[in-house]
Amino acid sequence: MEQISAVRSHGGTQGVYSHQSSATGTPMTFSVFVPDHQPGAKLPVLWYLSGLTCTHANVTEKGEFRAACAEHGIILIAPDTSPRGDDVPDDEGYDFGKGAGFYVDATQAPWSTHFQMRSYIEQELPALIAQQFPVDMDRQGISGHSMGGHGALTIGLRLGNRFRSVSAFSPIVSPINCPWGEKALGGYLGPDQAAWRQYDACALIEDGARLPDLLIDQGEADNFLHEQLKTGLLVMAARKAGIPATIRMQPGYDHSYYFISSFMADHVAWHAERLKR
Repeated sequence: MEQISAVRSHGGTQGVYSHQSSATGTPMTFSVFVPDHQPGAKLPVLWYLSGLTCTHANVTEKGEFRAACAEHGIILIAPDTSPRGDDVPDDEGYDFGKGAGFYVDATQAPWSTHFQMRSYIEQELPALIAQQFPVDMDRQGISGHSMGGHGALTIGLRLGNRFRSVSAFSPIVSPINCPWGEKALGGYLGPDQAAWRQYDACALIEDGARLPDLLIDQGEADNFLHEQLKTGLLVMAARKAGIPATIRMQPGYDHSYYFISSFMADHVAWHAERLKR
């Protein structure tokens, strides 16, 4: 692991790091904020997964999470959204290829060689974090935005015993039922939609996956709400499954980091309450 940068902020250290990933076969970059803490202490962890076109840098620079993480003593980790490099295949559209890994393990050529983001996020990066940072891996939460909200929901639902808390901002709640998801899952996984269900939060809930509770913030002025995000499908799935879900529709807010940063401290505090138990 190589440290790219480290700066002091809000009584902690914001670092950016890179390493050679065996899952993706490429260098991968991620950021970690570590609040000041007593020597030998292990801190709870909040993972944040970013959306389409983003890298680790978007939330690191615009998310406004550090003051809240320092207050509650939580480490925040922000991975990249896809493999990068000259040898990595790409697509002309912003919603597929580089910057759009959708947190899946691709099975279709040419994507399957490098686009193994599920394995990277679920296995490889947590193992590296556990070795290199003062983390308590028994106290983990996960959150994300848009495509990353989809990632947080599906990973949280599949790995129910790993995460004590799951939240999301403007998540893609059912990729099977929206153009972004149909393009991504079809391209990475092939035409058999049965293989897509493990990457669809509403389908996972329908198939029996559960969360102890859930926090969602969604802007009512989000121009992707009705065609791509379809928050109402998650409302119905959670209600039918009996999942205690706080799904807040926020008047006037859009899809941007102006929205995310407005409610980030709420999410950090919500995770902190569950991670300190």
